[in-house]
Amino acid sequence: MAKTKNYDPALHKDAPQHARKTAARLFGQLKDQRTRLIIVLAGILIYTVLNIFTPYYSAIVIDALLSVIRDCTENGTAFAIVWDPLGMEMTILFVMYIALGLVYYLQSFLMASVAERLILSLRRTNLVAKKNLVCAAQRQEAISRLTGIAEEYYTGRDVIKAYNHEAESMDTVSSYTEELRKAARDTDFLTNSVNPLIRFLSRLSQAIILFIACSRMLSGTMTLGIVQAFFQYINLAAEPLTETSYMINSLQSALASAERTFEFLDGEEEVPDTAHPVKLERAHGEIAFEHVSFGYFPDKILMKDISFTAHPGQKIAVVGSTGAGKTTLINLLMRFYEVNGGRITVDGIPTTDLTRRGLRHNFGMVLQDTWLFGGTIAENIAYGKPDATREEIVRAAKMAKADYFIRTMPQGYDTMLDNDAGNLSVGQRQLLTIARVFLCNPPILILDEATSSVDTRTEAEIGKAMQQLMCGRTSFVIAHRLSTIRDANCILFMENGNIIEQGTHRELLQKGGAYAALYNSQFA
Repeated sequence: MAKTKNYDPALHKDAPQHARKTAARLFGQLKDQRTRLIIVLAGILIYTVLNIFTPYYSAIVIDALLSVIRDCTENGTAFAIVWDPLGMEMTILFVMYIALGLVYYLQSFLMASVAERLILSLRRTNLVAKKNLVCAAQRQEAISRLTGIAEEYYTGRDVIKAYNHEAESMDTVSSYTEELRKAARDTDFLTNSVNPLIRFLSRLSQAIILFIACSRMLSGTMTLGIVQAFFQYINLAAEPLTETSYMINSLQSALASAERTFEFLDGEEEVPDTAHPVKLERAHGEIAFEHVSFGYFPDKILMKDISFTAHPGQKIAVVGSTGAGKTTLINLLMRFYEVNGGRITVDGIPTTDLTRRGLRHNFGMVLQDTWLFGGTIAENIAYGKPDATREEIVRAAKMAKADYFIRTMPQGYDTMLDNDAGNLSVGQRQLLTIARVFLCNPPILILDEATSSVDTRTEAEIGKAMQQLMCGRTSFVIAHRLSTIRDANCILFMENGNIIEQGTHRELLQKGGAYAALYNSQFA
């Protein structure tokens, strides 16, 4: 059970420590959008010039309008607007406001597009700001821990219920939720508190200017047009300041997320496929490990000088205690990991001379952990062969002894499953993954305790089908029950990542070594 820990963002390794570097790198992601940015910058320049000049010009227009109204009132004439001088000035002011709106719309539209394109590409200062940066990192980490524990508890809900840990689980989730609430509260307060403060200062300055302006107007040293121009300039200065402060604080949260994103993107990639790969449409099935060495870390080699050969059609069993390296051996064969030394060949071709897609096309896998995806039962069986006909899917299900239970489902082969497949038993899920391999009909098989989750009778039936499936195919079988691999052409006994014994069942029993001791312990 996960325990709640006191979180110190200053000590946490995921807290953003390189804000400037991250911001520069984030800006570098925009290099392919320079044309849009240039247009935006030009629009900002035009918008700024118009924004500065428009209030000044509006003061001229308003004073001219008041002058015309005053003259009409004093002379007793009808009020009228003529082109020269008042009509032209009003038209120019109107055009300036229209231009302001159009330029603002253009730059907003382009910047929205730039932002979305930046997000797409990533998928393929001040006391308050510094504090906000730390708080943003804390919130992101709290979100990560909460989502992680929620997924863990949802996946293991049956175990939690079986051991009566519902209350403890609820307390743990509640504590993580409370931690997130506090982190979000601090971050949101720092992000949003600046706006009201600046707006208050803006309104206070407006009240002071209004008081001064009224006294100046009464004394005749200031006109109404100039007063309203002052108010426009106050708003022009205050609003960008408010928005800038908000954007700076929001940027802290973005930087925290961006740094975590870049850290993920900078993770070590797979070694690229060879530029000139060998094509292997359907392998004969000869597999050879030639002095292979491997370690998850270069300075900690797990496997040393592993060598063996599997000839076409042979059944190779891999046995050993938990953590002996059985699954690692298979992962190397499938190129989920790259070897540190030596080489692995398929039909004499080094696997590094094949594309990963071309290599894995020749393998079928049935793992101990069943993985089903959201969709129908038929779609899950056809996962490795999406263009399979319904007849082929049914035939594969029958070979895997799954057809009977499928037909008892509400919609048969069209029954919908979620990725948890909660409406199927563990054994039924295993049968579907076995049917998936039958349908793919690969030349090489990998079976990792393929029948560990089915009952004895079903295991016997599947065993017969498996014998038919493995006939003429090279098969690697990871097994804990040694009774299931006595007929193997070669048994590899692994310990601490290395093969310490290999041979047939009879040969290893006669040798009286580690395999014989394990076999005798199971049948004592």
